[in-house]
Amino acid sequence: MKVPTEHLLVDGPVGKIEITVENPGAPRGIALVAHPHPLFGGGNTNKVVQTLARTFNHLDYVALRPNFRGVGLSEGQHDDGRGETEDLLAVLAEAKVRYGNLPVALAGFSFGAYVQTRVAEVLLELGRPAQRLVLVGTASGFVEGARRYQTKAVPADTIVIHGSEDATVPLSNVIEWAKPLELPVVVIPGADHFFHRRLHVIREIVSRAWRH
Repeated sequence: MKVPTEHLLVDGPVGKIEITVENPGAPRGIALVAHPHPLFGGGNTNKVVQTLARTFNHLDYVALRPNFRGVGLSEGQHDDGRGETEDLLAVLAEAKVRYGNLPVALAGFSFGAYVQTRVAEVLLELGRPAQRLVLVGTASGFVEGARRYQTKAVPADTIVIHGSEDATVPLSNVIEWAKPLELPVVVIPGADHFFHRRLHVIREIVSRAWRH
């Protein structure tokens, strides 16, 4: 399925936000997909992020992959998740104008997953909760070279996917975060942080969950 790709520059809180959009046409939902840490080479062309976007395209969602502040053509400077949360909310508002008031899926990888837990909390407070979250390789707890992540609580139906061999965010960090929330974690055996040769498994897990 070849989905048309569009590149947008929209106004955000501190300047332009660059977004790659893949729209299957007549979408039944909006999927906002957030990328890994900008200071460690993360951007919206990351393979996990692309996999999530394509998965949602197959589920008839328009997928938006913004670049965080300071990445690509997005203006501003990295803000440890605070400004990035505001930027994703701005992208979502723009998406609603363009595509209508459709259900919203929030998906993110690594730092992007952490930011999406913050976005979900804001949407909930505004009385406009996301339809569902998909969090992959979620940054939580102490992450080597970065900092400590206070990952927010998320709804019980959130799809949390992690690799058993993740050396960037140890599986134990995510289990520690998920435990008090009684949140299931889907562990992909043998997968590292970037899910090399395991991207198809992510696609299958999300697709199956959406069909039920």
